[in-house]
Parts: sequence; structure tokens; C-alpha cells
Amino acid sequence: MDKIVGKKKSYLAMKTDSVAANELISSDFKEIGNAVKKLANHTVKLGSLGFGTTILKWIASFSAIYLLILDRTNWKTNILTALLIPYIFLSLPSLIFNLLRGEIGKWIAFIAVVLRLCFPRHFPDWLELPAALILVIVVAPSFFADTIRNSWVGILICLVIGCYLLQEHIRASGGFRNSFTKSHGISNTIGIVILLVYPVWALILYIL
Repeated sequence: MDKIVGKKKSYLAMKTDSVAANELISSDFKEIGNAVKKLANHTVKLGSLGFGTTILKWIASFSAIYLLILDRTNWKTNILTALLIPYIFLSLPSLIFNLLRGEIGKWIAFIAVVLRLCFPRHFPDWLELPAALILVIVVAPSFFADTIRNSWVGILICLVIGCYLLQEHIRASGGFRNSFTKSHGISNTIGIVILLVYPVWALILYIL
């Protein structure tokens, strides 16, 4: 009788251990599943943030080009337009940057230099900064073209340039309110504010 009871106890113990092991395995699988779900969610969020940064980069670059064109036309601005050249250089999307850094950019830079040297009187003033931008993109060392452009240093430089241009524009407009109320001040102010959005967002994303 004691043997039968002992066998029943050992059988129950084995059954209990088996159930506990199965529950432990199932809980492990649940934890793995939850971890995979969290990883997928974080990946999607980071991907969306990266996509948002790319869009802001395009918008900031075209805003800088818009301000550059605006200053070269009759709508003269009171900002140091030359600072837009390094901003565009650092924020220009890789698709356009690599295109201009190739043979197309070299031909444009070559033609611009020849025209500037051979026909200085007929070379329009509004082409000087765009030509300088193409020339900088073509001749920039790889350290600046590849390393600085794709690092937090380049983003920080863009932020400093945007802040400086904004405060200079507000000062030249006679105050923050005038920068949003003057006929040409609104477009300039909005364009400069857009210059700040991309580096601020990119730095936040870099820190996170």
C-alpha cells in the first residue's frame, strides 16, 4: 500500500513538474512574442521618424534655395545670404548632392568659371552665389562631403546658421512683429523659420 501511495505521489510530482515546465515555456514564448512586437513597433516608429527627417531635409533645402533666389531678385533681403551656401551644402539631400558632385556639377562649375573669367562684365550678379554653391559642392573634400554632412556637426552648423539668420532678419525688420507684418518680411521670416525646423528635429532624433 505504501508503495502504491509512493508511486502516486511521484507520478503527481512528475505531472506537476511537467505542467510547471510547460507553463514556463509558454510564458517564455509570450515574453519573446511581446519583445518581438515591441521591437517591431520601435522599428516602425524610428522608420517614420527617419522618413520625417528626410522630408524636412528636402523642405529646408528648398527653403534655403528660395531665400537665395529671393535675395538675388528685386525683393532684396537684409540677411547675410552667403551663409545660405554652407546651409544648402550641409542640408542638400544626397540624391541631388551626389548628382551635382558628379560630372553634371563639374560641367556646370566649369562653364560658370569660364564665363566669369572670359566675360566678367556680362556675368550676372545673381549667378555668383549659385555658381559658388556648385563649385563648393564639386571641390569639397570627402571629409566635408561625406563625414561632416552626415554627422551631428553638420546639423549643429545648420542650426547655428538658421538662428543667426533669424535674429539678423528680425533686427533688420525692426522687431519680431514687423518681421511678420511687412509685405516682404512674412515670406522671408517663414523661410528662415523653416531652416530651423530641420536641424532642431534632426538633433532631437539624434539624441533619442
